[in-house]
Amino acid sequence: MPEAFPSSPGVSARMSRQASKDTAAELAVRRLLHAAGLRYRVEYPVPGMARRRIDVAFTSVKVAVLIDGCFWHGCPEHATHPKANAEWWRQKLDRNMARDRETTEHLQAQGWTVLRFWEHAPPEEVAATVRATVAGKRGTGTRGTAREAEDRHDDV
Repeated sequence: MPEAFPSSPGVSARMSRQASKDTAAELAVRRLLHAAGLRYRVEYPVPGMARRRIDVAFTSVKVAVLIDGCFWHGCPEHATHPKANAEWWRQKLDRNMARDRETTEHLQAQGWTVLRFWEHAPPEEVAATVRATVAGKRGTGTRGTAREAEDRHDDV
């Protein structure tokens, strides 16, 4: 990959402040899931893949929730393409998308259900999809049962 230099000190400072975890989108979804009584792991390591994390993991039912930032993960609606160091950025973002595909495929091969969402997705819709998926894996429906309450302790 060609060596790149920041186009300005301001750009460099701004990019270094970008959150890689606990983003506003992740926090909004996690609050809704927690309020619904679900318990989960945050920043859970992807089994068998160093330096990769699941944003929200329901380990007892193997459901991985990943909330991708539009810029960093190449959202078809909102991705932008920097003009400064354009080739370097194109390669960087292409590698991010390839890593996302590889992670999803790896998790699926390990028996995980992978749910990926864009950061711009309404948190209520994301949380509803996650709740339904987890409930379906637990065989409890969306209201929950005593068994689901017991299972929640697995993910605390």
